[in-house]
Amino acid sequence: MSFILIEKSNHVTTITINRPEALNAMNLIVVGELHKAVQTAVSDAEIGAIIITGAGDKSFVAGADIKAMSQMTKTAAREFGRAGHDLLNLIENSPNPVIAAINGFALGGGTEISLACHIRLAAENAIFGQPEVKLGLIPGWGGTQRLARLVGKGKAIEMIAGGGIIKSDEALRIGLVNQVVEPSDLIPLANKLAEKIIQNGPAAVRVALDCIRRGQDLSLTEGLEYELEAFSQLFGTAEMLEGTKAFVEKRPPKFR
Repeated sequence: MSFILIEKSNHVTTITINRPEALNAMNLIVVGELHKAVQTAVSDAEIGAIIITGAGDKSFVAGADIKAMSQMTKTAAREFGRAGHDLLNLIENSPNPVIAAINGFALGGGTEISLACHIRLAAENAIFGQPEVKLGLIPGWGGTQRLARLVGKGKAIEMIAGGGIIKSDEALRIGLVNQVVEPSDLIPLANKLAEKIIQNGPAAVRVALDCIRRGQDLSLTEGLEYELEAFSQLFGTAEMLEGTKAFVEKRPPKFR
């Protein structure tokens, strides 16, 4: 049985983590299957956006499989952590936007997976947390790094050291998620946003993501120079010529 469901429609790949009986908890098998699914979508030239969600109406990803973790040696734990890092780095570095549709519990690794996505949409019943300290552990899939970069050092320390949970309204207030909607509206909203993205110039979207990603590790001056070079390199491309021509002719551009 596969723990990952894949649906491809109109330049959008939707990846569903399908282990609802375990609240979509992650083990090495699920991590490996999700990595393969994301890699396939990233490598597909026809795909312009990716949506990641969880099966059922209770959980996005409720974290790691604690029973499996309780039996891990230091070596096995490092292997599990590395698999998670490889997966989340793949998501974060995707050339096309990855949208997390968070439909319930997003605890531990679930929060961390959402942090690696470019856009986070949450259902009203979504619950976030990094409760690893309650197990005598710390977040091992980038939570100590990405969370602070997104919501600030103080709030990240509060969530990680406190080990508590926050609801969707608080996640929205601190900037952890982009939007909160009723559960029934979550996937339609993700699809609507993905459709909006794929109507734009594919290369322009990829270059914009690259500039944002690289700029986080550069000074403002260096980031501006990187942006300037990327901006100028798009001029004269078929995509740019179509976009500007369509604007002048007052018609939708035909990028794909």
